[in-house]
Amino acid sequence: MSTTTTELLSPAGDFETVRAACRFGADAVYLGGPALQMRAQKAAFTMDGIQEAAAYLHAHGKKLYVTVNSFAKNEEFPALPAYAKALWEAGADAAIISDLGVLSVFREAAPGLPIHISTQANCQNYRAAQAYAALGASRIVLARELTLPEIAEIRANTPPELELEAFVHGAMCMAYSGRCFLSAYLTGRSANRGECVQSCRWRYHLVEETRPGSYLPVEEEADGAAILSSHDLNCLSFLDAIREAGVMSLKIEGRMKTPYYVATVTNAYRRAIDHSAPESVLQEELLAVSHRPYASGFYFGDLKHPEPNDGVYRQSCRFAAVVKSYENGRVTVEQRNRFVQGDRMEVVSPDSMGLSFLAENLTDSWGNPVTAAPHAQERITMDCPFALSEGDFLRVRTL
Repeated sequence: MSTTTTELLSPAGDFETVRAACRFGADAVYLGGPALQMRAQKAAFTMDGIQEAAAYLHAHGKKLYVTVNSFAKNEEFPALPAYAKALWEAGADAAIISDLGVLSVFREAAPGLPIHISTQANCQNYRAAQAYAALGASRIVLARELTLPEIAEIRANTPPELELEAFVHGAMCMAYSGRCFLSAYLTGRSANRGECVQSCRWRYHLVEETRPGSYLPVEEEADGAAILSSHDLNCLSFLDAIREAGVMSLKIEGRMKTPYYVATVTNAYRRAIDHSAPESVLQEELLAVSHRPYASGFYFGDLKHPEPNDGVYRQSCRFAAVVKSYENGRVTVEQRNRFVQGDRMEVVSPDSMGLSFLAENLTDSWGNPVTAAPHAQERITMDCPFALSEGDFLRVRTL
């Protein structure tokens, strides 16, 4: 795979995650602003935050894309021209849009701001891609239901300057291109307005109407079955095929994820693109973060499920701490989950792989000896036989 034409695009829900994505190998970062983004409850940046993120990424030679991809209502349009201009002036490199009305406003109000068509727009064929290009779009974020041959056909029948982007990792929605009404029906929170409560991940039983109170499991699970919960997407093993089909931007899902998650997944895909580590090692990295059972999505046709989906998150490691500083054989970290003296700390770093050390000679912020780090965000200093950098992560293997 050519690294000169391949973009690795990572998510961010806060500035700490922007830094992590940048440091661990993303070429670009996408995030949500204060209006019309699909993560309305959380992960929204202020305009000042967008400007800060853009300046930081540009200083490191990276790009910033802002999602404006929920479906707009009439009353929201009067404020959109000013918002489009503000994003352009803040330094955004593109706006990710799904609504045709929003697209038209952005083209008029901020003609210099590139437009990326969101996967929410459900672009599944080359005629739709051609139409979006004619309306001024510079990139299509392809529908997740497409196969590799269908993507190749879109590439062959669209202008070469029209970029194609596709998701390669993360959560998938059971609804068609994410257009789900389940959350709105059950809770009054619309997924299409960025308020999804992920009710598809809840555990369900069937009830026969003549036998109220008699709950029938859909599978042989004693405590119910996640009948709507999708596998997570994992395309690490066939990135070359996706690239050869015509995709230039490889997108990681997860604007609600932690900096540790984004860093770990970005690091794995960066190394896969660069061919700098064996695939088996990188797959182990993807098992280390919280995930549901992995699958290859629709890229090869019907969904391929190598393992049953019980809807349960799993991970082989527990995120333990963030490295803050290193000096004279001692590393100072900020705790994220409990660890104790004697734990083997695995290092997650863009600089190296496979490093680990035993947590020994722990002291707290006042220099007092301790045997455990039970408190969230407490500072702990301990021995480390090699230098670490600020922003590296430590984890403890649990499986």
